[in-house]
Amino acid sequence: MQEASLQGVLTVILIIVLIYYGLKVLTRFFGPLLLKYVTKKAGEKFQQQFEQYQQPRQSTDGEVTIEKKPKQKSSNKDVGEYIDYEEID
Repeated sequence: MQEASLQGVLTVILIIVLIYYGLKVLTRFFGPLLLKYVTKKAGEKFQQQFEQYQQPRQSTDGEVTIEKKPKQKSSNKDVGEYIDYEEID
């Protein structure tokens, strides 16, 4: 069975600490750039979806369109029956 030497353990701990602080520094520099890129892309996507939604709704003057809402069920039969009760003091 192999045993870990003190020097090997300290080397591994030092490598882990250096990687941690290296990533911390990199995120401090590149985090705002990444965030700006992501928000820009999300804004473009929302703008594109908004334009797609607005295009079919454009109509000429004098044209009338009627859009019906889908019918919804008024009640659910699986819920059960309502039982009225009175409080007894």
